[in-house]
Amino acid sequence: MPEKVMPGPVEDASGIREAVCIHTRKIYDSCRDKDCIEDLRFYPKLQYVDVINRALSVKGGCAHLLYVYVDVEPVSFNRGFYTVDMRFFYSVSLQAYLSSPVPVTVEGLCVFDKRVLLFGSEGNAKIFSSELRTGEPDLQMMRRANAPVAVVEAVDPIVLDARLMEGCGRRDCDCDLCEVPTFVNNCFDGELSSGDDSRRIYVTLGQFSIVRLERDSQLLIPVYDYCMPEKDCTCGTGGSCNEDPCSIFRNISFPVGEFFPPNTIRKNDDYEGAKFCGACGQ
Repeated sequence: MPEKVMPGPVEDASGIREAVCIHTRKIYDSCRDKDCIEDLRFYPKLQYVDVINRALSVKGGCAHLLYVYVDVEPVSFNRGFYTVDMRFFYSVSLQAYLSSPVPVTVEGLCVFDKRVLLFGSEGNAKIFSSELRTGEPDLQMMRRANAPVAVVEAVDPIVLDARLMEGCGRRDCDCDLCEVPTFVNNCFDGELSSGDDSRRIYVTLGQFSIVRLERDSQLLIPVYDYCMPEKDCTCGTGGSCNEDPCSIFRNISFPVGEFFPPNTIRKNDDYEGAKFCGACGQ
């Protein structure tokens, strides 16, 4: 059995100089998802309600992820496991077609709820530090235990479909717009519809996300050397703050494809190609 490594200098042929203790967040569990979110309710801005009521059809445009609210709760029947509840808030732009062949861009909000179960271990130590803000309560002193921290990483979703429906029949997933954070509302230049419109739009989004549970830990890691930057500071990739713009232009390849359309169109089988083929002008 190898001898236990202790903090301090290390004699090692691979270049490790010493073993040091660091304080960081250790990932205990993680998962990734490729969600196809069908029939997600679209809450338009009030100024577009009349446009939607007169629209003949709608087509997908683009969507931007504004914010994800994350909550972590322990699972009582399974020690060390936690539920991670997430609420995604999206800004969605769609193309509404009236009698004119030119579509009208309508903007609104979509909300998606998601829950995952992950292992986060257990910890009952109460954490205190000297990072106390004057005149404000120390949130760390209010914690009952050292709970894991949930981290959600997500990219902007892809708008896969959009449909118009009459509002006479409510669906189980329908609800009036409520509990939207103020800063999310402020992202829209105007008031949002409350959800009681006569005609409704349902969109389908494709969402990629990664969820993980982290916990504060002390880890022993190998150190090779101090991390000294090797690159000099410059104003840009060219290395000069006042580089001739014509010189920059001369380094750009001639756009042959713009003058000679290809004989075939490559299928969008990756995220970048699928996301930027919508009607967002991108």
